[in-house]
Amino acid sequence: MDSARTALRLGAKESIIVYRRSEQELLAREEEVEHAKEEGIHFQLLTNPIRFIGGDRALTGVECIRMELGEPDESGRRRPVPISGSEFTIKVDTVVIAIGNGPHPLVPRTTKGLKLSQRGNIVADPKTGQTSKEGVFAGGDIVTGAATVIEAMGAGKRAAAAIDRYLKEKKE
Repeated sequence: MDSARTALRLGAKESIIVYRRSEQELLAREEEVEHAKEEGIHFQLLTNPIRFIGGDRALTGVECIRMELGEPDESGRRRPVPISGSEFTIKVDTVVIAIGNGPHPLVPRTTKGLKLSQRGNIVADPKTGQTSKEGVFAGGDIVTGAATVIEAMGAGKRAAAAIDRYLKEKKE
C-alpha cells in the first residue's frame, strides 16, 4: 500500500496494486485500503503476474492471469487458482514488487542478471538499494531476509532517494 501510494505522490500517472486474492483476503488494514482508494490507487484483484514484458532496458508490461478462489490453504485463506485462458497484459513502465519477507522465484526468473545471495535473497548495496542490474533497486526483507519494519522502512527510504537520483540523472 505504501509503495503504491508513494508512487502517486511522487508523480506517477497511475498506480495499480495487483493481488491474487480478493479484497477480503488482503493482508492490509481496512483503513489502508480505503485511503489507497481515496488517493486513486487502482486494484487488480484476483489477478496474478506471470511475466514481465520488455527489452533490455525498458519495461513495457506485466502479463497477468485471472484467478478464482478455491479451497482454504494452510493460512486459512481461500487459495487462488488460475483461470485457464484468462491471460492479459497491463501496460507499465515501472514495477515495485512488494510480496512478503522472503525471496519470490518470479523475481530472479524474470530479471536476468540479478545477483542473489546463497539464501536466494537479492544482493543490493545497503546505502542505495542498487542491485547488480542497472536501474533495479531492492530493499527490505527480499535483501536482508525477515527483519524489522523499521529496517525495511530505512532501506526503502534510502532506495527511494537513490531511485530519484538515478531517474534525474537518466533524464539529463
